[in-house]
Amino acid sequence: MGPRITVGRPSRRTRTVLMTLAALAALAMAFVMFSGFWTDWLWYRSVHYSSVFTTTLSTRIALFAVFGLLMALAVGANVYLAHRLRPQLGAMSLEQQSLDRYRLAIAPFRKWLLLAVCLLVGLIGGASASGQWRTWLQYVNAVPFGTKDPRFKLDVAFYAFDLPWYRFLLSFGFAAVVLCLVAAALVHYLYGGLRLSSPGARATAAATGHLSVLLGLFVALKAVAYWLDRYGLAVKSSAFHPTSGWTGLRYVDANAYLPAKTILFCIAIICALLFFATLWRRTWSLPMLGLGLMVLSAILIGGLYPAIVQKFQVQPNEAAKEAPYIQKNINATRAAYGIDSSKVTGYPGTSSTPNTTLRADADTAASVRLLDPNVVSPSFQQIQGLRGFYTMGSSLAVDRYQIDGKEQDSVVGLRELNLKGIPESNWINDHFKYTHGYGMVAAKGTSVAPGSGAPDFTEQELPPQGELGAYEPRIYYGQQTKQYSIVGGPTKEIDYSDGNSEKSYTYTGHSGVSLNNPITRAAYAVQLGEPQLLYSGAIGKGSKILYNRTPKERVEAVAPWLTIDGEPYPAVVNGRIQWIVDAYTTTNGYPYSSRTTLGDTTSDSLTGGNRSVLAQQNEVNYIRNSVKATVDAFDGTVKLYQWDTQDPVLKTWMKAYPGTVEPRSAISPQLMSHLRYPQDLFKVQRELLTRYHVTDPATFYSGSEVWQVPNDPAKRDSGAVPPYYLSVKLPGQSSQAFSLTTTLTPNRRDNLAAFMSVDADANSPGYGTIRLLQLPSSSNVSGPKQVQSKFLSDTRVANQVNLWQRSGDYSEVEYGNLLTVPLDGGLLNVEPVYVRGAGTNYPLMKKVLVSWNGGRPAFQDTLGAALDEVFSTPGSGPAQSPPPSGDNPPQPVNQTVKQALQDAQNAYDQGQQALKNNDWAAYGKAQQDLQSALQRAEKAESAPSKKP
Repeated sequence: MGPRITVGRPSRRTRTVLMTLAALAALAMAFVMFSGFWTDWLWYRSVHYSSVFTTTLSTRIALFAVFGLLMALAVGANVYLAHRLRPQLGAMSLEQQSLDRYRLAIAPFRKWLLLAVCLLVGLIGGASASGQWRTWLQYVNAVPFGTKDPRFKLDVAFYAFDLPWYRFLLSFGFAAVVLCLVAAALVHYLYGGLRLSSPGARATAAATGHLSVLLGLFVALKAVAYWLDRYGLAVKSSAFHPTSGWTGLRYVDANAYLPAKTILFCIAIICALLFFATLWRRTWSLPMLGLGLMVLSAILIGGLYPAIVQKFQVQPNEAAKEAPYIQKNINATRAAYGIDSSKVTGYPGTSSTPNTTLRADADTAASVRLLDPNVVSPSFQQIQGLRGFYTMGSSLAVDRYQIDGKEQDSVVGLRELNLKGIPESNWINDHFKYTHGYGMVAAKGTSVAPGSGAPDFTEQELPPQGELGAYEPRIYYGQQTKQYSIVGGPTKEIDYSDGNSEKSYTYTGHSGVSLNNPITRAAYAVQLGEPQLLYSGAIGKGSKILYNRTPKERVEAVAPWLTIDGEPYPAVVNGRIQWIVDAYTTTNGYPYSSRTTLGDTTSDSLTGGNRSVLAQQNEVNYIRNSVKATVDAFDGTVKLYQWDTQDPVLKTWMKAYPGTVEPRSAISPQLMSHLRYPQDLFKVQRELLTRYHVTDPATFYSGSEVWQVPNDPAKRDSGAVPPYYLSVKLPGQSSQAFSLTTTLTPNRRDNLAAFMSVDADANSPGYGTIRLLQLPSSSNVSGPKQVQSKFLSDTRVANQVNLWQRSGDYSEVEYGNLLTVPLDGGLLNVEPVYVRGAGTNYPLMKKVLVSWNGGRPAFQDTLGAALDEVFSTPGSGPAQSPPPSGDNPPQPVNQTVKQALQDAQNAYDQGQQALKNNDWAAYGKAQQDLQSALQRAEKAESAPSKKP
């Protein structure tokens, strides 16, 4: 026998060290868990919206606590009750003997096990309720719409605010009852109240009564669900012939489903009472019979009967049966999307106005924007970027400024910080030295610099010089500024405030979170995963951290109940650069209003699916541009202004978050001059108006007048054509108005169906008025795709593009925004043409394409020259104009010109084919033939025409 080895207890010192290490580890874990909470609180306090943080957090905590406690108490009480109702003497069977082992094992830990079960279900229930904080805040702060649904005569607020909360309570009740039922059944089985194979009764009377009450509660909740389903029919989406996004009652809903839900409600109430009656009768026969009757009724009344009604009553005469319900859907949808006041007027699409008058009217019909903000960003970048670490973004903005005493449509951009362009990337440079952009760049939208085709800048250089006056040029918050920066401390920032010489700068704004507190530094080190924040000597007294720096995320953070527009834009307002952000209130609970998916509706050829409205509720059936927000580019100050003073959804949120939204009267006149109608809202309304411009149910049902948003012809069918800001004078208007415009085509056709515009000037009395110029259904006026096709197939255009590419002077041709302008009953189309030089990588405008009513296009260096040509060249008049009468007989077509142009087209086609075949001899001959044909056409056109 060997020596005994005695394992002694650790010494007191060792135990103390271990306990200390365990405590420190626990504190470290707790700090990591709550560092996010702490940094969020500091950020909200820094932007002066701490009430948003506290209201949201307290609401979530309260919901978590209340519903978590309710769930825990419900399950715990039923487990405890099932244990109390266990039989005193278990049946002598193999089943019960095997369960004895589990009962004995659980006995010492019974209380702890019960506590653990209650804690688990409480966490689940509390977490589900915490996520409903928006639903709760809307429910308790609901403001009535003042509009009632046509079926139940309830205010829209019931469907938008109350019904979602009732449905959550119902789903929570179902979950609680099911968990209680499962837990009680397991306890009853474990302690012998339920038996699967033992002799005698399968359940004790106590277990039978307990479980039947729970089943009765479940059936009672099902009765409530049937009752709420009646109201849910008003906001239910379904597939229907006129539109796949149909919402509201149809004939079968009103005449089959609605009575069925009422009948099923009554049956469910009776069935629940039968389950409750087992407390006295102690038998399952009647409640099970009632349950079977309810299931059978649900199949026959809730499923089979509506199908019969649809098949034999509705389908044989669907248009007539559905007409009243279609009308309700039309009315509700138009009201919910703010398109009920849109003005639809007929527009001939042709004109008999003399060319001389048309030419004069063309100068005042619109301020045609030749500078496409989605094409010229590289030009802004190359010419006015001035430093490699500045970027303009891929798309610029259109705004209005007073230039030389006249309001001018302008294309604007900011020199924002681009970390990819700094000379050397390291932690200090990325976060301490290069911290901000500098200055706005602006150019006239309606002209370019003579000779070069470059933008005609009205604000440029470093420091900024131009027409915008003095303003704070430093940009610490912007669309491209997504990294954090640490400013205000001992490390100086790089600032180019005096042109070519580099100058240091220290941030003097009020934004940011102070890093003077070491605990705060530690919290941000954890959150950002950057340990250098703890010990870096670059951080000292006065250092502040700036983050959440894009306008969109700042507004989303301070107003989490708003849906933010995809395109904030900058403006110089009262000596500061302000980002203007449009924000929306939405709901998907507007009765009878058809739903739309915002992400899909707001995507176009410029977004590629990336820049779109992103909402908490991506599918909505009500939207309002209820808030105009601003974000100061220097100090990040966020301000929310009430724009739609009648919106009940906004009023509801203003009650929930008092003091966060300023009244509309607080908007300064200078800021008001830069507010505009938002593109995303316009795109949503445009999509709805492709169907809901029709107000007659029969026509709506037939689908004969459905339109579509055409694809962008300049982007080769990469998406819908985007709407364009344009100052235009429409029929009935005495002067131009800053507008947002688009074209619409018939469904599955390329000709033009309508021209749509909205008054986009916030100072205009008609702001928000949607106008639709509807062309006759028999019209064959060219749509965007057809116009673009005619532009590209014109021999002069094709020849010039070919010469550019062959000469090597220019490497790429880009077509700008194709603008459509109503003019004296006809339609004028204008498109700038940009080229990129072989030695440069930015576009310059070299030509302008203009066509009138689909006629032969003009292709000139300037808009004026193109208009002169299109309204003076024989054969370029209205394609569909009626023959003039009186003293102006029609001129015959010059056959020599016609033949020469045909020869030019043939030569061009032969040249393209020769290129494909690498036949350079044939290509050279084709180019000679092309040049000869164009010379003959030009000579014939300039010759005086003979009278017949």
